[in-house]
Amino acid sequence: MKYYIIAGEASGDLHASNLMKEIKIKDPKAEFRCWGGDLMEAQGATIVKHYRDLAFMGFAEVIMNLRTILGNISYCKKDIKNYQPDAVILVDYPGFNLQVAEFVKKLGIRVYYYISPQIWAWKTGRVHKIKKVVDKMFVILPFEEEFYQRYDYKVDFVGNPLLDSLHNLPSINPEEIKQKYGLDNRPIIALLPGSRTQEIKVKLPLMLSVSKDFPDYQFVVAGAPSQPIENYKAIAGNDLKIVENRTYDLLRMSHAALVTSGTATLETALLKVPEVVCYKGNPLSYEIGKRVVKNIEYISLVNLIMNKEVVKELIQYDLTYENIKHELNLILNTAKRDQVLKDYDLLVHKLGGVGASERTANLIIKDLTSK
Repeated sequence: MKYYIIAGEASGDLHASNLMKEIKIKDPKAEFRCWGGDLMEAQGATIVKHYRDLAFMGFAEVIMNLRTILGNISYCKKDIKNYQPDAVILVDYPGFNLQVAEFVKKLGIRVYYYISPQIWAWKTGRVHKIKKVVDKMFVILPFEEEFYQRYDYKVDFVGNPLLDSLHNLPSINPEEIKQKYGLDNRPIIALLPGSRTQEIKVKLPLMLSVSKDFPDYQFVVAGAPSQPIENYKAIAGNDLKIVENRTYDLLRMSHAALVTSGTATLETALLKVPEVVCYKGNPLSYEIGKRVVKNIEYISLVNLIMNKEVVKELIQYDLTYENIKHELNLILNTAKRDQVLKDYDLLVHKLGGVGASERTANLIIKDLTSK
């Protein structure tokens, strides 16, 4: 069968690639045409557009790039109509994907949504559109199933695909990595400033500002696959230590981390690295977002899933040199570190077990073959 998959970010590329791997086991003749990234391409996808050309974060940024975004949506619709897939699989990325879903539904093509948009945080009204245009929704956070039940919409909780990705990690040689990237033997504090240039410009200098206060540690940046190394060095200088495109390997070697909000907060927790969550966006986007995001107390997935503050969140005006220094010291040298690690064990339990990609592939194939 022919599958058209749309993933607009690095995390979507990862999870879609694992889903493709499982689909190919069930459907050896599967063909994939995709909007995504290198990992999906490695699974045999024909990439229509790379996610690095699609990611615009924040209200102000979306407005400034609206013509490009609308052009991409129009092109995607035409491409799907020409390709005539048996199924369209949407991965998160709601502003784009929900518009495409409405079009695809009218074509009579099955629409599957893997990894629900975070409509439980804002734009809850989107649930009514999802009910109309999405044939099956597969959710990866335990509280999402209950959320959709309130709107009389049955979804499938398949577990969290990050558990699959982390379960299958190959072993690493820390000494080889240190030598390759010029690291010394001090404990590592990993810096994950995000995957978009605008995020990195704002957060990386703040994260690095405390490095002089922790001389017994080395601060190392996890280089995102979508970012050339020159972009980091232009911001922070040529002496910056960067491990490129090996975030999981770096985290497995790290004693603590400073992490931008998003999927990376959960990845860091599942790899058992105490962290401080750092968020600072465009001031206009932040003020708008603060007014439209409702019914949630936290921005990090770790705290949302646990329904309590497991990791400290430094948001917008709280993301300062003084606060980063204080919170980092707590997870390095106090009982707070032990408590965070205990809570991480409970987090893993709440997320179910490995097999999210396989369960989702099975459900998609079963639905397609029963029609």
